[in-house]
Amino acid sequence: MIHTFLTSVLLLFLQVPDAVSQSVETADSSTVYKRRKTILSIVAGGATAGSLLALNQLWYKDQGQTKFHFYNDNDQWLQMDKAGHAVASYYLASLGHSSLLWAGAKEKNALYLGGSLGLIYLTGVEILDGHSTTWGFSVGDEVANLAGSAFYIGQQELWSEQRISLKYSFRQSPYSSMRPDVLGSSLSEELLKDYNGQAYWLSFNTHSFLQEQSRFPKWLNFAVGYGADGMTYGSVSDQRQADNLPQFERERQLYFSLDIDLSKIETNSKALNTIFEVFGFLKIPAPAIEINQFSKPEFYWFR
Repeated sequence: MIHTFLTSVLLLFLQVPDAVSQSVETADSSTVYKRRKTILSIVAGGATAGSLLALNQLWYKDQGQTKFHFYNDNDQWLQMDKAGHAVASYYLASLGHSSLLWAGAKEKNALYLGGSLGLIYLTGVEILDGHSTTWGFSVGDEVANLAGSAFYIGQQELWSEQRISLKYSFRQSPYSSMRPDVLGSSLSEELLKDYNGQAYWLSFNTHSFLQEQSRFPKWLNFAVGYGADGMTYGSVSDQRQADNLPQFERERQLYFSLDIDLSKIETNSKALNTIFEVFGFLKIPAPAIEINQFSKPEFYWFR
């Protein structure tokens, strides 16, 4: 989930080009795009360098370095970490595409180059993992990175829009207090580390699949989510060997809920539009039904 944190850093930094666009609108288009390319290069370079520096301080500083190697973690955390990779890559793809369009790139170039930002950036992170004594280059992570970028690019090619968004939600779990060093010792850390509290969603914009004259609200989505519970360690074997902690039944969870597509809410406020764009990756809390492996379906007023 550290990769999702880094994506958020990049998202915040890369809102700068849009914020300063008003200052160059009066110039001719070639001058405008030249300035925008310069602004984008500076901001993107600063955001990338700053986020990787933050990653080094938060993640790798206390870990030893070794020669490049691979690490198979496909059986860990019931693949919740892989879902996080896909979502991070998806939103970096969206960011790269829109940023290059803003800077004057042609649609195809912006889509395939910008849409590959998630894969490119997170591959760099995987290479850093590959030199860590604690971790290693994860092929499973890389496949998830590829899937996130491909999911964005594929929809743009098919529909010229994102009819199905990847989203994230969180609710606190009781497990973080049992292993605060791994699952988080505060809410801000739990948001990133506690896979028991996270859920990842496919949010379908129903109106976009209907005829344009349909009266179905453009902003109302139907969402299908994936979550997991009972995980104090990444793998089953590690969890069973932990004699100091209670043994919990690990289970996968499937959610069905409603959601709001913030990008479909019409407003003339630039500030609101920016807020909706920055926080569009969050699944809006709504009534939900959970189906899991070991118990009866459960209903939540908000999930």
